[in-house]
Amino acid sequence: MMTTANRRRRRLAAVAVALAALSGLLVQVAVGASASVPATPTGWSLVWSDDFNGSANTLPSSNNWIIDTGHAYPGGPGNWGTGEIQNYTSSTSNLSLDGSGNLRITPLRSSSGEWTSARVETRRADFKPADGRILRIESRIQMPNVTGNAALGYWPAFWALGAPYRGNYWNWPGIGEFDIMENVNGINSVWGVLHCGVNPGGPCNETTGLAANRACPGSTCQAAYHTYRFEWDRSVSPNQLRWSVDGQQFHSVNQSQFDATTWSNMTGHAGYFLLLNVAMGGAFPDALAGQTPTAATVPGRPMMVDYVAVWQSGGGGTDPTNPPGGVDARSTIQAERYQAQSGTIVETTTDSGGGQNVGAITNGDWLRYDGVDFGTTAATQFRARVASGAGAAVSGLIQVRLDSPTATPIGDFALGNTGGWQSWRTVPANVSGVTGTHTVYLTFSSGQPADFVNVNWITFSTT
Repeated sequence: MMTTANRRRRRLAAVAVALAALSGLLVQVAVGASASVPATPTGWSLVWSDDFNGSANTLPSSNNWIIDTGHAYPGGPGNWGTGEIQNYTSSTSNLSLDGSGNLRITPLRSSSGEWTSARVETRRADFKPADGRILRIESRIQMPNVTGNAALGYWPAFWALGAPYRGNYWNWPGIGEFDIMENVNGINSVWGVLHCGVNPGGPCNETTGLAANRACPGSTCQAAYHTYRFEWDRSVSPNQLRWSVDGQQFHSVNQSQFDATTWSNMTGHAGYFLLLNVAMGGAFPDALAGQTPTAATVPGRPMMVDYVAVWQSGGGGTDPTNPPGGVDARSTIQAERYQAQSGTIVETTTDSGGGQNVGAITNGDWLRYDGVDFGTTAATQFRARVASGAGAAVSGLIQVRLDSPTATPIGDFALGNTGGWQSWRTVPANVSGVTGTHTVYLTFSSGQPADFVNVNWITFSTT
């Protein structure tokens, strides 16, 4: 049970977090003038981005990225399940910012013949379009500038994996994989691939997947930067998945190609996390060139990444820090992404997808989210991802209010102990029909002066 002294220390920590967040905001504003992420298109909202600004020979932001190391996930299939041979490291020789706004992933070969390289994945694992919206995932990348025999075994990729893969590692391909950009052996071509269903065979023809490829427009994929984009469109029926390079679509699939179970397993979970890596050798390059890499393969040719960004349709505006439409009410709103709060802290979560949650919440605390856009179709349900390790006699209400922390709640639900502060469950509640754009307050009410809930995320829907 938390003592008053412990709680006071957590409150002081919350102040430090808030100051750090403010400091980070100031840094972001200062950097923003030279940032390379494109302006948010009108009618869209920026969900997440990284422009890789920072000092040369430093690692990418640990707030945004997890660095994978070794030859496998702990307890997962060897050689990352693909037969690739390299050892992934966190060395800045393999993974670093270049000081000019790019991420550099460089495969190297040691004097003993061991290949090393790098692989990173986003901490967030909830990239998914709200119902009726389009999610756009995009990166500007120059593939390793190497061709011919010197390129045999190079396998750069920008891709996404379904969130349930984290911590399981044996549920592929059912949870879904979107390969936004794949390339092997220095060929002037980009492959877009969907993996799903069962292995082998199934509706996605595993292990090959449903694939298409084309040459990069204009300059080769290796000689210049190109923009690789994937769109998950829930605004049309049947839903569509689309791949493009430099704005030119070259691959698409739609929901009607799959049975309901396959589509649900691939799209019905919390969302996806994004990955960037350069593998060496493995099933794909070997299938086109025999055993790779070879003695002729040249090390030291990096994949260069200018930015990664995720947008969602329906937000509106060109200023990602304050779009007129704000955040989409039907998206997954991470609890820690509030604009203001009272009495809470931010801490690391073990919930699926990782990241952070808001904690130390007790009677009278609140969280504020500005510019939440409910659109013209009334939202009638609220869902929150919550956990509680409160004592047996401690419980409270999670309340939703609009535009004022003292307004009459439009909906609420009660919560007691869920089995622990990281024992998560998703709880629904009805809310009065809401349209338009509002400031949303989460307020917390309890008859006991003790912490009673942690919150990971919230969302609104019509059903």
